[in-house]
Amino acid sequence: IKFLLGKKAFEQFMKMTFYGQFVAGEDHKSIKSLIQKNRAFGVGSVLDYSVEEDLTQEDAVTKEMDSCVSATEKEGMSMDHREKQYKAHQQFGDRRGGVTGARTYFYSDEAKCDQHMETFLKCIKASGGSSVDGFSAIKMTALGRPQFLLQFSEVLVKWKRFFSFLAAQQGRDGMEALEQRLELQPLQVHRTHRVGETIDRLDWNSLIDDRIKISDLLVVPNLETGQLEPLLNKFTEEEEKQMKRMLQRLDVLANHAEEHSVRLMVDAEQTYFQPAISTLTVEMQRIYNRGRPVIFNTYQCYLKEAYDIVTMDVELSRREGWFFGAKLVRGAYMYQERSRAEEIGYEDPINPDYETTNMMYHKCLDYILDEIVLNRNANVMVASHNEDTVKHTLRRMNELGLTPTENKVYFGQLLGMCDQISFPLGQAGFPVYKYVPYGPVNEVIPYLSRRAQENRGFMKGSQRERELLWKELKRRLASGQVFYRPQPEPGL
Repeated sequence: IKFLLGKKAFEQFMKMTFYGQFVAGEDHKSIKSLIQKNRAFGVGSVLDYSVEEDLTQEDAVTKEMDSCVSATEKEGMSMDHREKQYKAHQQFGDRRGGVTGARTYFYSDEAKCDQHMETFLKCIKASGGSSVDGFSAIKMTALGRPQFLLQFSEVLVKWKRFFSFLAAQQGRDGMEALEQRLELQPLQVHRTHRVGETIDRLDWNSLIDDRIKISDLLVVPNLETGQLEPLLNKFTEEEEKQMKRMLQRLDVLANHAEEHSVRLMVDAEQTYFQPAISTLTVEMQRIYNRGRPVIFNTYQCYLKEAYDIVTMDVELSRREGWFFGAKLVRGAYMYQERSRAEEIGYEDPINPDYETTNMMYHKCLDYILDEIVLNRNANVMVASHNEDTVKHTLRRMNELGLTPTENKVYFGQLLGMCDQISFPLGQAGFPVYKYVPYGPVNEVIPYLSRRAQENRGFMKGSQRERELLWKELKRRLASGQVFYRPQPEPGL
């Protein structure tokens, strides 16, 4: 179409059709009118700059393998002790495969990561300028070389497994694991364990300190020798710097969000990255969520271990006295995760079916809602297009006496989708947000392509929307109120 119409005509065509439906505008200035219009209907915004590289599959695989393989591995040193789930695999190098609901970043170099950080900073600033309670979304894989996330995830999982083994050996396998303090003999070290946490207590200020080597944290216990061993035999000086820079970029974004009174949502990603992403996000929460919820972690409820992770993080926040912030999603990588687990040979991390995932979502949600009632420091975004989930949330809020004005429970949907859920909630006074993608027409084509794939069943789903629209049109004609004017928010 672009070839036939020419660039300008193509862009105009896209703005009148698909782009206009799912993307707010080209930059933070052009999206202001849409943000203000939605705000008038009680709907807030989660700004999301949706520009992506339009890479071929071959280029994507090359970038991924280059960025996820360490110097040690490239030199051909034995890596037999590494877990296959947390190693890069050529056939799954293009992380876009089978994924329609999430943006994918591939590592090019440190300068590109700095550009991504600057883009996120502008997004945070725009969120702060557009409303008093805005959100902004980030992805960790945009901020550094994913090799670190793979390696850190493997270390965390090995320590978790080790503590489970040690607890069983000491007859403590039935205990709550949050604050188990175990004498690790013959290792002769004293550590505290939270699911996914190691190295005494990870300290965010130490993680971003240039004087402390990240590689010193990437050590795992050897049950046979009773010694702590490095995950890899060596890290180059440049790899050390790359790992440190990723964490420092995260810290810059968290500081910026706090300064502009914007809440920062850290998106979830693939399971081989997620232990590191989740743990690092919790570490930021321990620093930045002391006075109010600034950092929000994302929990994928299609994972078998979702409930265990949610309950552990809630309990940690309760004990340490910081604000728990969560976004609950079902998950965007199901087909890729299943295929990778089967092909490489490890346990499928995904729930067996959609109904089980629904039950997991509601179980996690109910636990957080109960926590809000018990301890007003918990906060949750119900990021779902599922009407049954939204109705379940409203029913539970009513049963628990949770009011919309408390601003503890938020709802989230994508721009251009499920307006029949978002806008009635907004007009009823519930905190509801649209994920608002923006960016130049030609640079958001990959995002729009995913939306097209995700909406192949759109005509089935749109039948209900057409019925609702027709019902509302007849009501307005009968009442003489053809044009609807939203009720102003209190204080406006």
